[in-house]
Amino acid sequence: MTTETADVQLRGILLERIVLSTTLDPYLPLRALAHYSGLSVRKLREYIADPLHPLPHYRPGGKIVVRRSEFDAWIASYRQIGNPRQDEIVSQIMASLKVS
Repeated sequence: MTTETADVQLRGILLERIVLSTTLDPYLPLRALAHYSGLSVRKLREYIADPLHPLPHYRPGGKIVVRRSEFDAWIASYRQIGNPRQDEIVSQIMASLKVS
């Protein structure tokens, strides 16, 4: 009886860890990822096929799924603050003001 209790407790601990991991960091099919990200399924497929910066994904049985944390890290690499040409634009405006 003690062995069975230990087995049940051990299984319960493993099950809790699996459930916790799945809840916090699920694998999302493309439709769910499209809803989560605001991107279309078609655009996500393009990102998966991108040769330079592909979206990390898994193909169990042919179905494409993406882990939410990996998508978040991947999309964060595209983060931009401000206009990347801001310095060039300001220089052009300043130059035009000096001429006038």
